[in-house]
Amino acid sequence: MAEAASQAIGDMSFEQALRELEEIVRRLEAGDVELEKSIEIYERGAKLKAHCEARLKSAELKIEQIVQGADGQPQTETASFD
Repeated sequence: MAEAASQAIGDMSFEQALRELEEIVRRLEAGDVELEKSIEIYERGAKLKAHCEARLKSAELKIEQIVQGADGQPQTETASFD
């Protein structure tokens, strides 16, 4: 994990960030990490979680687009990628 921890979170793919986040959760749940290190990896985990959420939201926006229906109410439809 030391190599992954040195990688900038913004440069990570969703899958890379999720793998590192899962590793952090595993280490914290095991309870064998010193307090200071626990705080450090928890903070990185929070940043990884936010990164994953942002990547998911971005993907969601690419798949759906908001349109105004005939009744004037917003609705979603699958975006076309033509």
